[in-house]
Amino acid sequence: MIDVVVPLYRGLDESRRCLESVLGATNRTPFELVMVDDASPEPAVSALAREVAGRAGATLLVNERNRGFVHSVNRAMALHPERDIVLLNSDAEVANDWLDRLVAHAAKDAKVATVTPFSNNATICSYPYEGWEGGVPGGLGLARLDALFARVLGGRSVEIPTAVGFCMFIRRAALAQVGAFDEERFGRGYAEENDFCLRAVEAGWKHVLACDVFAFHAGGVSFSKEKEALVRAATEKLCALHPQYPALIEAFQARDPIAESRQRIDAARSATGEEEALAVARERTTERHVLFARVEELTRLAQTLGESITRMRAESEAREAVLTRELAHTRGEEEALRKGLANAEAIVRSQLAELERLKALWGVRLAVRLERLKS
Repeated sequence: MIDVVVPLYRGLDESRRCLESVLGATNRTPFELVMVDDASPEPAVSALAREVAGRAGATLLVNERNRGFVHSVNRAMALHPERDIVLLNSDAEVANDWLDRLVAHAAKDAKVATVTPFSNNATICSYPYEGWEGGVPGGLGLARLDALFARVLGGRSVEIPTAVGFCMFIRRAALAQVGAFDEERFGRGYAEENDFCLRAVEAGWKHVLACDVFAFHAGGVSFSKEKEALVRAATEKLCALHPQYPALIEAFQARDPIAESRQRIDAARSATGEEEALAVARERTTERHVLFARVEELTRLAQTLGESITRMRAESEAREAVLTRELAHTRGEEEALRKGLANAEAIVRSQLAELERLKALWGVRLAVRLERLKS
């Protein structure tokens, strides 16, 4: 039995599509849908959760007050401590036998802590490319596209540096060893799964991309207005805890071990018909434009940094020249003072010698006068 955990907060339509996709999928793996209503500010979302909880195989947990995404997830994961979990965002949608395929990848290797599917919006696990903003790519729709992934890439997986939390299978044994998500640091959400994954790697676990599963992810529904600030703050905390994280992601992106999987899906989609082939071509053209834009942005940034370095170097050289002149002037004054002191000491010694001479002279004169007085 697997617990499919779906925290709920905002987004009635997205939440409805998510829950219906989970309950309507065709999986052999037995599962329980565990919803967590985190004191939703939208009464319709809470009503939806209660309605779905009335169905077989669904459970609802309700937070009396808003506790944040991570608390809700931890509470749900603790409900059945013997079960593996799939964490699914309420703005995600799944299709077909998606759960069977995720579980199959975990079953192949006992050291796999998490399994993440492909998605239109899943950072390093994105298709057609990272940064795509067009929803489900092409015109096949989610179910047909997912089925294509299952047929073309069946059983294929790639090790990744971290799972992507919108949809991630979590092995209970890894969770028991590594510990729950860090609510204290990441309570509102974002980066909590990365922290968990990095802690798992340190404990000897690994993470994989299930290349044969595709799930939809809208992204940022619960925190749409404050997402950017939350992501920035969470990323800063993550990098403070795990300074190696940016280098791990950059190295993975540079190797791009999932490029072949993307290419095979491109070819399979193009083979389904002219319209889909044109859609693939447009996506790759858009990707090139995005990459060119990024290159231009990086070039401008490099130019700006170069200009800043040149300016700072010139300012530094100017300050060094001023300090050199001031040092030379100071040394000149010091030398003059030393010479003055030497002269003063010579004069003092001369005057002391003269005093001694005068004392001696007056001593002789005094002695002569005393002799004369005696006679």
